[in-house]
This record gives sequence, structure tokens and C-alpha cells, in this order.
Amino acid sequence: MTKFYRVIYTIVAPIIHLLFPCRTVGLENVPEGGALLCANHASGWDPIVIGLNLPRDSRLTVMAKDQLFRIPLLGPFLRKLGIIPVKRGKSDLTAVKTCMKALSGGNRLLVFPEGTRVEEQGDVEAKGGVTMMATRTGVPMVPVYCGGKHKFLRKTTIVFGEPYVPVIAGRRPTPDENRAIAAEILERIYALSEVDGWK
Repeated sequence: MTKFYRVIYTIVAPIIHLLFPCRTVGLENVPEGGALLCANHASGWDPIVIGLNLPRDSRLTVMAKDQLFRIPLLGPFLRKLGIIPVKRGKSDLTAVKTCMKALSGGNRLLVFPEGTRVEEQGDVEAKGGVTMMATRTGVPMVPVYCGGKHKFLRKTTIVFGEPYVPVIAGRRPTPDENRAIAAEILERIYALSEVDGWK
């Protein structure tokens, strides 16, 4: 997390909280050290809304599609925030190694296991890169459910579930273990949809 991130957070967070009123539930479930925050992805606002509803000094790192970094002004801005570019639709070992280094250094990494925006649970399977990072670094996976499509002034609940540490038989997960872990984290994410923080 960069100093620039903290400055932008201080400026932007009050505006986002006004436009997208959120109630967070289960922040105590986020571990102190490195962790994969695995969230559903229903809206392009998800990374912003989730990130700005975590504490400012939460050591958050975010992955974003590399196309965004090719946009003039936006690309350099994202890099200064410490956001990691990732190539979609292919194996991006550079991005994975960068993310694993961040996790091993005690950062929280916000990822969207489905890899793209999804209307309903089950539309897309989780990508294997997320489970690989979890099993290779040993950090817990924290399911995060961010409800709704974040319409302006509409109340939303963000739920942080209990950490999940996948168990594998060997040093690296087999393809079957990868699929099982990916399916498990998605189940845990969407199970949180029943929590209503506004009651």
C-alpha cells in the first residue's frame, strides 16, 4: 500500500460512502497478516466500494485487468495506487508472482475468483490462479459478499466471512483439488448473501 493510496483514500472514501451507503459485517474475520479477500463480482464498482470500506491502513492490494493500464492517465494513476495488472484469459505468471510476494509480505489481496462480472451464482467457475496463490503461500482465503450492483444512494451490505484455509495432500494441489477449493470458496462467498447488515 502506497502513501499515494492513503491520500486518495482519505479524499475519495467520504464521497463513495455518500454515493454508495454500505454497512460492513464481519470485519473482525479479516486476519492481521496476509490474506486473499475473495469476493463476488456483480459491478464494476466492487473493488472501489470494498476497498474503501476496509480501514485505510489495511495493507490492501488489488488485481485489475491490464487493459485499464493502457488508458492514458488512468494507467499511471492505478500504478501509483499499487494496483497489480493481470492479463485476462491467459496464465499471467508475472502477475501471480507479484501477488504472491505481496501476500507473503503480509498484505491483503482483493481478488474476484470468477475473473469477470457475474449476474448469478454458477454462471462462471472460479479461476485456478486464486487457489494456487492460496495453497502456495499458505494464507487464508476470506470470502467476501458485496451485494447488489451499487446503484447510487442504494444501501448495500458487504459481508466478510470466516477465513478458509484449504488443505491439500501434497506440496501442490492436484487439478481435482484445485477445482474443489475453487468451488468451496464460491459456495462460501454466496452463502453470505443471506446476511443483511441493515436489520
